Amino acid sequence: MTVEPAAYCREIERYLCQKNDGHLIRVVGPAFDLVSRWAAEGVPLKIAFGGIDRYFERYYRSGPRRRPVRIDFCEADVLDAFDQWRRATGLTARTAADAGWADGDSDRKVRRGPSLPAHLERVLLRLTDARAAGTIGPDFDAVLDSVSRELDVARSTRPLRGEPRRAVIARLADLDAQLLQAARALVPDDLRRLLERQADEDLAAFREQMTEGAFARVRAAAVDRAMRERSGLPTIAFT
Repeated sequence: MTVEPAAYCREIERYLCQKNDGHLIRVVGPAFDLVSRWAAEGVPLKIAFGGIDRYFERYYRSGPRRRPVRIDFCEADVLDAFDQWRRATGLTARTAADAGWADGDSDRKVRRGPSLPAHLERVLLRLTDARAAGTIGPDFDAVLDSVSRELDVARSTRPLRGEPRRAVIARLADLDAQLLQAARALVPDDLRRLLERQADEDLAAFREQMTEGAFARVRAAAVDRAMRERSGLPTIAFT
């Protein structure tokens, strides 16, 4: 279901209040217009919450908190999280624009991703955390161990330039696909149905602008993304 702007703003206000330790900052006036635009653009609530979380993580890292955070402080992080979600699910800029979203609507800055060595380090750490959490189950440990060993070898490859770099990047895409395939096979049916319902809700704003085939692909990618998040699995592919 598509969330009405007023209800959407109330949910954002409630979440922001929680993040501000109970200090209520009203989403009214220009803030209401800002958050209403997120709703019109089709930003899923959970993606907006994730963007708010990003801002608070940086805020706490910078030292003791000084004052409650206003929602407009979080705009760049929310839109960045939305961009990443669109790319992960395969939503094109054209589809998003048809649903009311257009590139250039804000003063977002394009952020460069980490280097390939840094990406490998981060993925290995995430895989270690995922194994320790055991969210999918013990049968998945062997898969995580196998992928981790191969990534550790790739990390030691020097120099990561030219053909060796291209070979590593291609292999990372293969490993990412293998990891997802193994995870899909072990996810319980009830969890899969839950993730599919959530994907349908998140994509509701875009559904009418998509063909059946396009929607099926995007929906599958959204389910995979949600499964990654719930299981703590990193994106191994390097883009």
